[in-house]
Amino acid sequence: MATALFTHPIFLQHDTGEVHPERPDRMRAIDKVLSHDIFSALVREEAPLREDVEEQIRLAHPATHLELIRAISERARERGIPMHADGDTLVSPQSWEAALRAVGAGLAAVDAVIEKRAANAFCQVRPPGHHAEADKAMGFCLFSNAAIAGLYARAKHGAERVAVVDFDVHHGNGTQNIFWSDKDLFYASTHEMPLFPGSGAANETGVGNIHNAPLRAGDSGERFREAVESRILPALHNFGPDIIIISAGFDAHQADPLGNVRLVEADFLWVTEQLTDLARKHSGGRIVSMLEGGYDLNALARSVAVHVKALMNAGA
Repeated sequence: MATALFTHPIFLQHDTGEVHPERPDRMRAIDKVLSHDIFSALVREEAPLREDVEEQIRLAHPATHLELIRAISERARERGIPMHADGDTLVSPQSWEAALRAVGAGLAAVDAVIEKRAANAFCQVRPPGHHAEADKAMGFCLFSNAAIAGLYARAKHGAERVAVVDFDVHHGNGTQNIFWSDKDLFYASTHEMPLFPGSGAANETGVGNIHNAPLRAGDSGERFREAVESRILPALHNFGPDIIIISAGFDAHQADPLGNVRLVEADFLWVTEQLTDLARKHSGGRIVSMLEGGYDLNALARSVAVHVKALMNAGA
Protein backbone atom coordinates (compact mmCIF):
# COMPACT_ATOMS: atom_id res chain seq x y z
CA MET A 1 0.00 0.00 0.00
CA ALA A 2 1.04 3.58 -0.63
CA THR A 3 1.45 6.57 1.66
CA ALA A 4 -1.40 9.07 1.44
CA LEU A 5 -0.82 12.84 1.41
CA PHE A 6 -3.71 15.03 2.55
CA THR A 7 -3.60 18.75 1.82
CA HIS A 8 -5.64 21.54 0.19
CA PRO A 9 -5.10 24.99 -1.43
CA ILE A 10 -7.16 26.63 1.34
CA PHE A 11 -4.15 26.31 3.62
CA LEU A 12 -2.50 29.05 1.56
CA GLN A 13 -5.40 31.35 2.41
CA HIS A 14 -5.02 31.14 6.17
CA ASP A 15 -3.53 34.63 6.18
CA THR A 16 -1.22 35.41 9.09
CA GLY A 17 0.78 38.09 7.28
CA GLU A 18 4.13 38.00 5.51
CA VAL A 19 6.27 38.36 8.63
CA HIS A 20 4.44 35.86 10.82
CA PRO A 21 6.48 32.66 11.31
CA GLU A 22 3.49 30.41 10.60
CA ARG A 23 2.84 31.77 7.11
CA PRO A 24 1.51 30.41 3.80
CA ASP A 25 5.00 30.12 2.34
CA ARG A 26 5.44 27.05 4.53
CA MET A 27 2.94 25.22 2.30
CA ARG A 28 4.63 26.43 -0.88
CA ALA A 29 8.00 25.16 0.31
CA ILE A 30 6.57 21.72 1.06
CA ASP A 31 4.60 21.65 -2.22
CA LYS A 32 7.81 22.28 -4.12
CA VAL A 33 9.83 19.52 -2.49
CA LEU A 34 7.00 16.97 -2.67
CA SER A 35 6.63 17.65 -6.40
CA HIS A 36 9.91 15.83 -7.00
CA ASP A 37 9.71 12.56 -8.92
CA ILE A 38 10.73 10.52 -5.89
CA PHE A 39 7.35 11.36 -4.36
CA SER A 40 5.31 10.34 -7.41
CA ALA A 41 3.98 7.27 -5.61
CA LEU A 42 2.20 9.36 -2.98
CA VAL A 43 -1.57 9.05 -3.14
CA ARG A 44 -2.59 12.70 -3.09
CA GLU A 45 -5.92 13.39 -1.43
CA GLU A 46 -7.91 16.54 -0.73
CA ALA A 47 -8.23 17.51 2.91
CA PRO A 48 -12.02 17.33 3.16
CA LEU A 49 -14.61 19.70 4.56
CA ARG A 50 -16.63 16.99 6.26
CA GLU A 51 -20.22 17.21 7.40
CA ASP A 52 -19.27 15.61 10.72
CA VAL A 53 -16.20 17.76 11.39
CA GLU A 54 -17.75 19.88 14.14
CA GLU A 55 -19.02 16.75 15.87
CA GLN A 56 -15.51 15.32 15.83
CA ILE A 57 -13.94 18.57 17.06
CA ARG A 58 -16.20 18.27 20.10
CA LEU A 59 -14.42 15.04 21.01
CA ALA A 60 -11.55 17.25 22.17
CA HIS A 61 -13.07 20.72 22.65
CA PRO A 62 -16.26 21.90 24.35
CA ALA A 63 -18.93 23.51 22.20
CA THR A 64 -18.04 26.88 23.75
CA HIS A 65 -14.55 26.75 22.23
CA LEU A 66 -15.90 25.79 18.82
CA GLU A 67 -18.36 28.67 18.93
CA LEU A 68 -15.68 31.13 20.05
CA ILE A 69 -13.46 30.28 17.07
CA ARG A 70 -16.48 30.47 14.77
CA ALA A 71 -17.37 33.93 16.12
CA ILE A 72 -13.80 35.23 15.72
CA SER A 73 -13.75 33.86 12.17
CA GLU A 74 -17.03 35.58 11.33
CA ARG A 75 -15.67 38.90 12.60
CA ALA A 76 -12.58 38.42 10.45
CA ARG A 77 -14.78 37.83 7.38
CA GLU A 78 -16.95 40.83 8.15
CA ARG A 79 -13.98 43.16 8.54
CA GLY A 80 -11.81 41.52 5.89
CA ILE A 81 -8.76 41.49 8.15
CA PRO A 82 -7.11 39.00 10.52
CA MET A 83 -8.38 38.93 14.11
CA HIS A 84 -6.56 37.66 17.20
CA ALA A 85 -7.71 34.43 18.87
CA ASP A 86 -4.66 34.71 21.14
CA GLY A 87 -1.69 37.07 21.29
CA ASP A 88 0.13 35.34 18.42
CA THR A 89 -2.72 33.28 16.97
CA LEU A 90 -4.41 34.99 14.05
CA VAL A 91 -7.73 34.19 12.37
CA SER A 92 -8.25 35.56 8.86
CA PRO A 93 -11.36 35.48 6.63
CA GLN A 94 -10.44 31.99 5.28
CA SER A 95 -9.08 30.53 8.51
CA TRP A 96 -12.35 28.85 9.55
CA GLU A 97 -12.42 26.67 6.47
CA ALA A 98 -8.68 26.03 6.73
CA ALA A 99 -9.01 24.94 10.36
CA LEU A 100 -11.94 22.65 9.56
CA ARG A 101 -10.04 21.09 6.65
CA ALA A 102 -6.93 20.67 8.83
CA VAL A 103 -9.03 18.63 11.25
CA GLY A 104 -10.72 16.90 8.32
CA ALA A 105 -7.35 15.82 6.94
CA GLY A 106 -6.61 13.98 10.17
CA LEU A 107 -10.03 12.32 10.17
CA ALA A 108 -9.72 11.23 6.55
CA ALA A 109 -6.18 9.97 7.14
CA VAL A 110 -7.33 7.87 10.10
CA ASP A 111 -10.10 6.39 7.96
CA ALA A 112 -7.69 5.61 5.12
CA VAL A 113 -5.08 3.97 7.34
CA ILE A 114 -7.45 1.94 9.51
CA GLU A 115 -9.55 0.87 6.54
CA LYS A 116 -6.32 -0.23 4.79
CA ARG A 117 -6.66 2.11 1.84
CA ALA A 118 -3.25 3.57 2.71
CA ALA A 119 -0.22 2.21 4.52
CA ASN A 120 0.18 5.45 6.45
CA ALA A 121 -0.49 9.13 5.87
CA PHE A 122 1.02 12.61 6.09
CA CYS A 123 -1.27 15.61 6.59
CA GLN A 124 0.27 18.80 5.18
CA VAL A 125 -1.99 21.26 6.99
CA ARG A 126 -2.20 24.61 8.69
CA PRO A 127 -3.07 26.03 11.12
CA PRO A 128 -1.16 23.58 13.30
CA GLY A 129 -2.79 22.11 16.38
CA HIS A 130 -0.74 20.82 19.30
CA HIS A 131 -0.89 24.01 21.40
CA ALA A 132 -4.70 24.30 21.29
CA GLU A 133 -5.99 23.25 24.70
CA ALA A 134 -9.52 22.03 25.23
CA ASP A 135 -10.86 25.55 25.77
CA LYS A 136 -8.09 27.80 24.48
CA ALA A 137 -6.52 28.70 21.13
CA MET A 138 -2.84 29.56 21.42
CA GLY A 139 0.57 29.18 19.84
CA PHE A 140 -0.72 29.56 16.23
CA CYS A 141 -3.22 26.72 16.89
CA LEU A 142 -7.04 26.81 16.80
CA PHE A 143 -8.07 23.15 17.17
CA SER A 144 -6.02 20.24 18.47
CA ASN A 145 -5.68 18.39 15.17
CA ALA A 146 -3.65 15.40 16.38
CA ALA A 147 -5.70 14.88 19.53
CA ILE A 148 -8.94 15.02 17.54
CA ALA A 149 -7.58 12.47 15.06
CA GLY A 150 -6.66 10.13 17.89
CA LEU A 151 -9.98 10.48 19.67
CA TYR A 152 -11.78 9.90 16.37
CA ALA A 153 -9.80 6.70 15.80
CA ARG A 154 -11.21 5.46 19.09
CA ALA A 155 -14.77 6.73 18.67
CA LYS A 156 -15.25 5.70 15.03
CA HIS A 157 -12.96 2.72 14.60
CA GLY A 158 -12.68 1.26 18.09
CA ALA A 159 -8.94 1.85 18.53
CA GLU A 160 -8.54 1.08 22.21
CA ARG A 161 -5.05 2.49 22.75
CA VAL A 162 -4.17 5.71 20.94
CA ALA A 163 -0.72 7.30 21.01
CA VAL A 164 0.45 10.75 19.97
CA VAL A 165 4.22 11.23 19.64
CA ASP A 166 5.41 14.82 19.26
CA PHE A 167 8.91 15.93 18.22
CA ASP A 168 8.19 19.64 17.67
CA VAL A 169 10.68 21.90 19.47
CA HIS A 170 7.76 23.34 21.47
CA HIS A 171 5.87 21.18 23.93
CA GLY A 172 2.39 20.16 22.83
CA ASN A 173 0.57 21.49 25.86
CA GLY A 174 -2.78 21.19 24.10
CA THR A 175 -2.48 17.48 23.36
CA GLN A 176 -1.21 16.86 26.88
CA ASN A 177 -4.11 18.87 28.33
CA ILE A 178 -6.69 16.88 26.38
CA PHE A 179 -5.13 13.44 27.05
CA TRP A 180 -4.10 14.12 30.66
CA SER A 181 -6.52 11.95 32.64
CA ASP A 182 -7.23 9.04 30.26
CA LYS A 183 -4.98 6.01 30.70
CA ASP A 184 -5.86 4.69 27.22
CA LEU A 185 -4.49 7.83 25.57
CA PHE A 186 -0.71 8.18 25.39
CA TYR A 187 1.25 11.38 24.80
CA ALA A 188 5.03 11.58 24.48
CA SER A 189 7.11 14.61 23.57
CA THR A 190 10.66 15.75 23.03
CA HIS A 191 10.96 19.53 23.16
CA GLU A 192 13.21 22.34 24.31
CA MET A 193 12.88 23.65 27.87
CA PRO A 194 12.67 26.39 28.90
CA LEU A 195 10.75 27.60 25.87
CA PHE A 196 7.17 28.46 24.94
CA PRO A 197 4.67 27.33 26.21
CA GLY A 198 6.51 26.52 29.46
CA SER A 199 5.00 23.09 30.04
CA GLY A 200 6.49 19.65 29.44
CA ALA A 201 8.58 18.87 32.51
CA ALA A 202 9.51 15.23 33.01
CA ASN A 203 7.40 15.09 36.18
CA GLU A 204 4.22 15.95 34.26
CA THR A 205 2.90 12.41 33.91
CA GLY A 206 -0.92 12.57 33.91
CA VAL A 207 -2.20 9.17 35.03
CA GLY A 208 1.02 7.52 33.92
CA ASN A 209 0.18 8.14 30.26
CA ILE A 210 2.25 11.31 29.68
CA HIS A 211 5.95 10.94 28.86
CA ASN A 212 7.94 14.15 28.45
CA ALA A 213 11.63 14.12 27.53
CA PRO A 214 12.73 17.76 27.63
CA LEU A 215 15.88 18.89 25.84
CA ARG A 216 18.10 21.89 26.54
CA ALA A 217 19.08 24.69 24.22
CA GLY A 218 22.06 23.56 22.17
CA ASP A 219 21.26 19.85 22.40
CA SER A 220 22.16 17.97 19.23
CA GLY A 221 20.86 14.87 17.53
CA GLU A 222 22.86 12.65 19.88
CA ARG A 223 20.96 13.92 22.93
CA PHE A 224 17.66 13.82 21.03
CA ARG A 225 18.18 10.20 20.03
CA GLU A 226 19.17 9.29 23.57
CA ALA A 227 15.96 10.86 24.91
CA VAL A 228 13.81 9.03 22.36
CA GLU A 229 15.55 5.70 22.96
CA SER A 230 15.59 5.89 26.75
CA ARG A 231 12.25 7.49 27.50
CA ILE A 232 9.85 7.61 24.55
CA LEU A 233 10.26 4.30 22.73
CA PRO A 234 10.20 2.02 25.82
CA ALA A 235 7.07 3.73 27.12
CA LEU A 236 5.41 3.50 23.71
CA HIS A 237 6.35 -0.18 23.41
CA ASN A 238 4.86 -0.90 26.84
CA PHE A 239 1.69 0.99 25.91
CA GLY A 240 1.19 -1.10 22.77
CA PRO A 241 -0.69 1.42 20.60
CA ASP A 242 -3.39 0.48 18.11
CA ILE A 243 -2.52 3.61 16.10
CA ILE A 244 0.21 6.24 16.32
CA ILE A 245 -0.44 9.88 15.51
CA ILE A 246 2.73 11.92 14.96
CA SER A 247 2.79 15.62 15.74
CA ALA A 248 5.48 16.29 13.16
CA GLY A 249 7.10 19.60 13.98
CA PHE A 250 10.42 20.38 12.31
CA ASP A 251 11.39 23.48 14.28
CA ALA A 252 13.96 21.55 16.31
CA HIS A 253 16.12 21.83 13.17
CA GLN A 254 19.35 23.74 13.80
CA ALA A 255 18.36 26.37 11.20
CA ASP A 256 14.97 27.18 12.71
CA PRO A 257 14.54 30.70 14.12
CA LEU A 258 12.10 29.76 16.90
CA GLY A 259 14.15 27.12 18.70
CA ASN A 260 17.66 26.33 19.87
CA VAL A 261 17.91 22.56 19.43
CA ARG A 262 20.43 21.41 16.83
CA LEU A 263 18.72 18.62 14.88
CA VAL A 264 19.37 17.95 11.20
CA GLU A 265 17.44 16.03 8.55
CA ALA A 266 19.08 12.74 9.50
CA ASP A 267 17.56 13.02 12.98
CA PHE A 268 14.03 13.41 11.60
CA LEU A 269 14.64 10.47 9.30
CA TRP A 270 15.87 8.39 12.23
CA VAL A 271 12.93 9.14 14.54
CA THR A 272 10.44 8.46 11.75
CA GLU A 273 12.06 5.09 11.11
CA GLN A 274 11.95 4.28 14.83
CA LEU A 275 8.24 5.07 14.97
CA THR A 276 7.38 3.14 11.81
CA ASP A 277 9.28 0.11 13.13
CA LEU A 278 7.37 0.25 16.38
CA ALA A 279 4.07 0.76 14.55
CA ARG A 280 4.80 -2.33 12.47
CA LYS A 281 5.19 -4.38 15.65
CA HIS A 282 2.16 -3.05 17.53
CA SER A 283 -0.37 -1.42 15.25
CA GLY A 284 -0.12 -3.01 11.84
CA GLY A 285 1.97 -0.05 10.67
CA ARG A 286 -0.87 2.40 11.28
CA ILE A 287 0.59 5.91 11.47
CA VAL A 288 -0.98 9.28 10.72
CA SER A 289 1.49 12.17 10.73
CA MET A 290 0.23 15.74 11.08
CA LEU A 291 2.37 18.79 10.37
CA GLU A 292 3.01 21.12 13.29
CA GLY A 293 5.89 23.64 13.35
CA GLY A 294 8.94 24.34 11.21
CA TYR A 295 9.69 27.94 10.24
CA ASP A 296 12.90 28.02 8.24
CA LEU A 297 11.50 27.26 4.79
CA ASN A 298 14.49 25.37 3.41
CA ALA A 299 14.98 23.31 6.55
CA LEU A 300 11.26 22.61 6.72
CA ALA A 301 11.13 21.39 3.12
CA ARG A 302 14.18 19.14 3.50
CA SER A 303 12.96 17.73 6.80
CA VAL A 304 9.47 17.01 5.50
CA ALA A 305 11.06 15.28 2.51
CA VAL A 306 13.01 12.78 4.60
CA HIS A 307 10.03 12.26 6.93
CA VAL A 308 7.62 11.51 4.09
CA LYS A 309 10.17 9.32 2.30
CA ALA A 310 10.58 7.25 5.48
CA LEU A 311 6.80 6.83 5.66
CA MET A 312 6.77 5.72 2.02
CA ASN A 313 9.58 3.24 2.63
CA ALA A 314 7.69 1.80 5.61
CA GLY A 315 4.64 1.16 3.47
CA ALA A 316 6.49 -0.30 0.51
